[in-house]
Amino acid sequence: MEMSFEESLVELENIVEKLENGQLSLDESLILFDTGIKLVKECDTKLKNAQQQIEKLIEENNCLKSEPFELHNENAHEK
Repeated sequence: MEMSFEESLVELENIVEKLENGQLSLDESLILFDTGIKLVKECDTKLKNAQQQIEKLIEENNCLKSEPFELHNENAHEK
């Protein structure tokens, strides 16, 4: 059974915590890292699919304008 996007993010957070803890063997770390990479790829695919669905909906409803989605970092302008 495939995990939802949100479940994948929670699992990724758990993996990062375990890896940062430093209490795992090298083999355990490699297995978790591999699992994390797979989860990142799955999340990326889900996000791309969601973006395509949104763009299709926008295109079908000509009254809306399609614009690229950008994440804004509040601290980007601060130095």
